[in-house]
Amino acid sequence: MPASTPSAGLAWRKSSFSNGNGGGDGCVEVAFLPGGGVAVRDTKDRSLGVHRFTAQEWAAFVAGVRAGEFDRP
Repeated sequence: MPASTPSAGLAWRKSSFSNGNGGGDGCVEVAFLPGGGVAVRDTKDRSLGVHRFTAQEWAAFVAGVRAGEFDRP
């Protein structure tokens, strides 16, 4: 989803970990798209645009997070 694609009608969600814990500066928001895709944007600087992922790409990313693939050593 290029930055020029309207995203105003989407229901954006932010992690509960970013509220009130001082960690909101590094957070992203996600919105589920019609057809199963997911849009992601920077919470702090929404002017950077929106990244769009297919349902399969998002499922692979979430599975990797749950499996610890992105944990720091």
